Amino acid sequence: MGSYLLETLNDRYSKKLVQTYSVFPNQNETSDVVVQPYNSLLTLKRLTLNADCVVVLDNTALNRIAVERLHITTPTFAQTNSLVSTVMSASTTTLRYPGYMNNDLVGLLASLIPTPRCHFLMTGYTPLTVERQTKNIMVSSCARTKEASQAKYISILNIIQGEVDPTQVHESLQRIRERKLVNFIEWGPASIQVALSRKSPYVQTAHRVSGLMLASHTGIRHLFSKCLSQYEKLRKRQAFLDNYRNHPMFADNDLSEFDESRDIIESLVDEYKACESPDYIKWGMEDPDHILSGEGNATGTVDPKLAV
Repeated sequence: MGSYLLETLNDRYSKKLVQTYSVFPNQNETSDVVVQPYNSLLTLKRLTLNADCVVVLDNTALNRIAVERLHITTPTFAQTNSLVSTVMSASTTTLRYPGYMNNDLVGLLASLIPTPRCHFLMTGYTPLTVERQTKNIMVSSCARTKEASQAKYISILNIIQGEVDPTQVHESLQRIRERKLVNFIEWGPASIQVALSRKSPYVQTAHRVSGLMLASHTGIRHLFSKCLSQYEKLRKRQAFLDNYRNHPMFADNDLSEFDESRDIIESLVDEYKACESPDYIKWGMEDPDHILSGEGNATGTVDPKLAV
């Protein structure tokens, strides 16, 4: 249903920005829904083609944070949803309490998404409060792995809410640049954007300052690769396809929708991997048949809807 609505919205309001908050399924546990890998692949295709920005929230990481950091043995849906809603609320702070800068969605996303297809964002939030328990921790949208640690940032936006001294923020950013604490891509500016916002006068919080990080990071491709891997395991055995064959999209045993979705996601993974190389700007030009989902060569191209 969500994918159908996303396609419909993008078709009817093609000039409007479409931003989603998408929770990816737990990759380390067996799902009660046996066709989850199929559904994930079909959904990911539509998030790639029909959304301008996707804030990724990984159930695997959310459960790990709840268990390891918040010491919740068995996280409930309410506790997990609390983490998600916190990120959603913080990401729209500058829109609900506008200041002189970053007061519209176009301005927020233009600096975060330099190329249209690389529009999947990771998040980090601190401090976190769940059930009146305050912990000064970071919420990561994707589980940390060895491969992810070798990836690079494409862009970073920090939204800081509360009473904060801009001078201290500037000094902190200067230290990060001097010590090279953040591994940025080589083909673009290594800039960390900061947006300051007021706190809600109607909500009492235990902390004076809170911060949300929105980042475009090449490590997100490992999450997509896991989705592809789980799909391939089922597809290789032709398992659980009968329910799909009864759908008009897959009539006459036509499973090309799966094949097209797989090709698009493989292309997306390749593009994020190419972002880690210095010559990314030239990527795709040598191979005119490279799959770019009908958008043309996305490399170095700014989405018209994000033009400012």
